Amino acid sequence: MTLPGLEATRRLAAILAALACGVAAPAMADDVPWAERAITEHVDQSALKGVLDRETLLDLIDKGEKLFTAKFTELDGAGRKMATQAIIPTKRKRAPDAAFQRIAGMDANACSSCHSQPVIGGAGDFTVNVFVNEGFTNADFDTVDPQFSNERNTNHLMGAGLVELVAREMSADLQAIRRDTLKKAREAGEPVTAALVSKGVSFGKITAEPDGILDISGIDGVDTDLVIRPFSQKGVMTSLRQFAVNAMNQHHGMQAEERFGARWTGEDDFDEDGHAGELTDGDISALVAWQATLPPPIRVTPQNEAWRNAAEAGSATFDAIGCNSCHIRALPLSSLEFADPGPLDAAGTLRDGEIEGAVYDLALTEWAETLERVADGNYLVPLFGDLKRHVMTDRQVAALGNELLAQRFVERNQFQTAELWGIGSTAPYGHRGDFTTLDGVIRAHGGAARPARDAYLDLADAERSALVAFLRTLEIPQ
Repeated sequence: MTLPGLEATRRLAAILAALACGVAAPAMADDVPWAERAITEHVDQSALKGVLDRETLLDLIDKGEKLFTAKFTELDGAGRKMATQAIIPTKRKRAPDAAFQRIAGMDANACSSCHSQPVIGGAGDFTVNVFVNEGFTNADFDTVDPQFSNERNTNHLMGAGLVELVAREMSADLQAIRRDTLKKAREAGEPVTAALVSKGVSFGKITAEPDGILDISGIDGVDTDLVIRPFSQKGVMTSLRQFAVNAMNQHHGMQAEERFGARWTGEDDFDEDGHAGELTDGDISALVAWQATLPPPIRVTPQNEAWRNAAEAGSATFDAIGCNSCHIRALPLSSLEFADPGPLDAAGTLRDGEIEGAVYDLALTEWAETLERVADGNYLVPLFGDLKRHVMTDRQVAALGNELLAQRFVERNQFQTAELWGIGSTAPYGHRGDFTTLDGVIRAHGGAARPARDAYLDLADAERSALVAFLRTLEIPQ
């Protein structure tokens, strides 16, 4: 018979030995509160079916926040010994000399390492810039030479759920126009041209022939599949789920089963680091829920009277010189119901119908009541953007054209209109974060934004100052 004290001693010795060897002991995680791992229990996706009640949603959000702020360790599976940062699972030819590498990653311990200003989920300073390339398979590099990668500043995630919902509705509008145009051409027996407009934003035009051939040469500012991809400076990420799966592998070497597991790669441990099941479907769902319910930025009223008066004048100038032609103050949204997984992702990210997903209402959040609602029932999302890509450089004004690589078929001088909500809290500015002032980044606008930029330069000093005063009132709530 084994004495109880001896049995406890043996159990503790076994746990410590496992930790020393880098082997996780998940079944005993609750018994070892000092264990050097961030994940002690994975989120159960099977519990996330149908419409989530408020209690279940709040619990999921809490778990997502813990994952977002967790500092992952090798016991969680952090590290990608034989995998690159590429969004398509890609093997390395040889193991890297160092697990952490600021260029091609791993480059962070936690999501909150970069998304932290002025709150968790916010933006990042120049010191946490990341390096990306075209993003498919060619993603193993060890130089900051712009011939190999593009350097990017960290965007904030506040109000991200609203942004994704607006993008989904716009995609549905554009695709409905395409279907209707093809139908009309077939019925009329002659070509039919239609404008691609959603929520007041024009994305060019298409022409359908009676035989079903579609002329897509007139499409502007969106991919030819007419899917709005609202995330990243280039507008190449479709959803928060895709963003989470990509970022977890790139920055932390934490690999989601839905892309790197047996379902797609045929391997349980694709990166060959000795850990399978690093992030479950439920873990990614929790990360999405936390990001999707982050409160949107707000417009504050300065206590200082001079600032308050200048901001009011600057708001009028913002419209008068045409800034609002791209930085549209608010886009309408018909529904706050957020489905995860969503309908528009590509292979490698779970989509609606591939698992029993969840639907939750952003109206359950504390901040939902702050959204303005208009007579037709739509909510107004005050993002100061249009979710469209524009050429941002020309021969005379090219400071925003310092990238040499296209990303996901998007030309190097094209960028999605930056949403200005929160800009008063998120210096520095520009896709690389190399503009220290709002005045500086406005002066750098070329290409499609050149007329508004030139109008800004023609203003008197006091008028330019007032415009900056207005932009500085668009803050992230703390």
